[in-house]
Amino acid sequence: MSEANAARDGFLARFWGVRGSIAAPGPATTRYGGNTSSVEVRCGARLLLLDAGTGVRCLGNRLLAEAPLDADILLTHTHFDHVCGLPFFKPFFQERNRFRLWAGHLGGGLSLQRVVREFMMAPLFPVPPEVFKAQIEYRDFRSGEVLPLERAPGVTVRTAPLNHPNGATGYRIEYAGKSLCYVTDTEHVPGQPDRSVLGLIEGADAVVYDCMYTDEEYARSYVGWGHSTWQEAVRLCKAARVKKLVVFHHDPDHDDDMLDALGREVAAALPGAILAKEGLELKL
Repeated sequence: MSEANAARDGFLARFWGVRGSIAAPGPATTRYGGNTSSVEVRCGARLLLLDAGTGVRCLGNRLLAEAPLDADILLTHTHFDHVCGLPFFKPFFQERNRFRLWAGHLGGGLSLQRVVREFMMAPLFPVPPEVFKAQIEYRDFRSGEVLPLERAPGVTVRTAPLNHPNGATGYRIEYAGKSLCYVTDTEHVPGQPDRSVLGLIEGADAVVYDCMYTDEEYARSYVGWGHSTWQEAVRLCKAARVKKLVVFHHDPDHDDDMLDALGREVAAALPGAILAKEGLELKL
């Protein structure tokens, strides 16, 4: 029995990449992982992928045995750390598979298909997207829309625009009376809670949030870089009555020891909050 069939009635998120900006492998990041953003979501038998950073390579290796696959890949945006795993996602090379890639941040004549094609273009990459054997569809939308997923009964995906250079999209996945929000990459304005984010995460069972920095780091060096802090995540989750915060998109310079210490601070500020790490499974 496939994993999808075994979990037909469940709602599960599994983390394959939790790092931000650039992969950070090495002995200092072994406990939390060094791969960039990639999250697998199972809504019963339905498979959704959130972002396609370096972590999606290992996820793809795991999915090979489940072919034929029919899945949706929801991209927050197309900055390199969130899409660089696409050419190394082995299920794209299986003919029987079908994927839909979604992006809601593009405009001005850009399309997701064009962005992927130009990213996989010489001299940046040796082969074009035509090497993929799976059926791949590119779906552009406007952040704020509800996505019309195919063959996904009982699954609703709501979206909201995020404050990030070149734009980004936050997602709220609802299934079986539960909700999971994925809110990365986004920058807050100190003292002004982001109404778009609050509306998306209101009452959610779990929120995966961009906690790249601490408040101190942000104020000192990173205003305008497009990312947020764990303290802002706590403030937003309290205001929106979120049940569980998952700290995500760790700074590549935050090693395991620092994240351990940060985790203790987060848990003290918001009991039940956890730090994302590779291999973490979150059951809703």
